[in-house]
Amino acid sequence: MRQLITSPAVRMGLSISVATGLYGISFGALAVAAGLDRLQTQALSALMFTGGSQFAFIGTLGGGGAAALVAAGLLGIRNAVYGAQLNSVFAPKGVMRPLMAHLSIDESFATSMIWDDERERRRGFWTAGVGVFTLWNLFTFVGAWLGDTLGDPRAWGLDGAAVAALLGLLWPRLRDRDAAALAVLCALVTVVAVPLVPPGIPLLLAGLVAVLLQLRPQPVREGAP
Repeated sequence: MRQLITSPAVRMGLSISVATGLYGISFGALAVAAGLDRLQTQALSALMFTGGSQFAFIGTLGGGGAAALVAAGLLGIRNAVYGAQLNSVFAPKGVMRPLMAHLSIDESFATSMIWDDERERRRGFWTAGVGVFTLWNLFTFVGAWLGDTLGDPRAWGLDGAAVAALLGLLWPRLRDRDAAALAVLCALVTVVAVPLVPPGIPLLLAGLVAVLLQLRPQPVREGAP
């Protein structure tokens, strides 16, 4: 127990769970405003459980159910990439495989992969995964029930809090020159693509750029065996 209390991965996972979970208020309120009932809103958070896809879904409901599903699906593809990498690292078996797959989101992946120690990776993944799932669903419930009494939830800046928390996780990795250059390039690709392609596609293009660059042949350094 003492190891869990003092674990940096657990502390980080709890912090990002709170920051991300609070944003669920915004989703709950906006989903009801978009025409979903409270049960449908709660089901999206429990079953879809990927914030970007959920917001894309309710944001495109006006274009019909098919458009909403396509937008949500495109954004959800990145979670499959996370799951593939986490599967190669942790090799879960039995019931743990679908459970870890469901909890493989931006926050749990980043909180896990930032550590070199395998125990901290596991602690980070489960703390962020379970923590975000619990608080996201709790605050979705709050947002859906309070609805119009909240005013415009986007004015609260909760989206900024969630993004800031995720950037805080990634920042140590960006100290490396190559990682920082890759992050800037992917951000540029996203910004350029946003006005040109449908929702969800910019993130996929940025992810494709990142994957292709990582797969390119690495130069052999002098003195390397």
